[in-house]
Amino acid sequence: MCARKVTVTVLRSTRHRNILKCVTSCSTTDTERNELKALVYQFMANGSLERWLHPKQHNGTPNRTLSLRLRICIAVDVASALDYLHNELTPSLMHCDLKPSNILLDYDMTARIGDFGSAKFLSPVLGSLEHLISFRGTIGYMAPEYGMGCQISAGGDVYSFGVILLELLTGKRPTDDMFVDGLSLCKFCQSMFPDRVAEILDPHVAHEEHQRCEEVDAEAWMQRYIVPLVALGLSCTVESPNDRPGMKDVYAKLSVIRSSFLERRDD
Repeated sequence: MCARKVTVTVLRSTRHRNILKCVTSCSTTDTERNELKALVYQFMANGSLERWLHPKQHNGTPNRTLSLRLRICIAVDVASALDYLHNELTPSLMHCDLKPSNILLDYDMTARIGDFGSAKFLSPVLGSLEHLISFRGTIGYMAPEYGMGCQISAGGDVYSFGVILLELLTGKRPTDDMFVDGLSLCKFCQSMFPDRVAEILDPHVAHEEHQRCEEVDAEAWMQRYIVPLVALGLSCTVESPNDRPGMKDVYAKLSVIRSSFLERRDD
């Protein structure tokens, strides 16, 4: 099935506030009378998560940063969408190319997942080889087992989500120049966990939160919010897909963290 047909099938099957809505479709012909088809999506005023996390690389405004509150809420939004795709649809749907450029933000900074061109419906009648035909992931976000020809599974999306969660916290891409000689974003975070997590936190987040919470014990703040978030990201990116949590559990844990964060007295 071509990418466009997969996308249309997905959009017809899904109804969720955190999945990008298709407004309409249109077709025309070019100067050589070749048919051109396009899908028209809901306008997302704040662009992609990629441009917010790494504005300098996109000629954006360097001082346009995401607060920790927004980063947590975005993570919850994405987790909610994946939980829906994995556990509410029949058959289940795997996104297969989750990354910050495929996470779009509306006027209110609500996150929505887009680009389902690589998505796969899981079917018991399909073998692993058929599942991997024309599969395209993105380096840094693709689960390691996919590189070995393993069957597509929910664990692959969980891995991609875990990388994004760690990227939200650190501000570092998994393909950052510092990750060489076997060092990866996941291994970097693991090496600092749990005692030195303050050192991996995106400086923009650390500075903002410490300014707002001067009277709050920084160590208690780290233990209450940052350590559980890093732990969740690391659990999603373990080597074996069988050892990763399901998105329902991930969504539930993130929702608890978000509720606790939003209820802080120092807000």
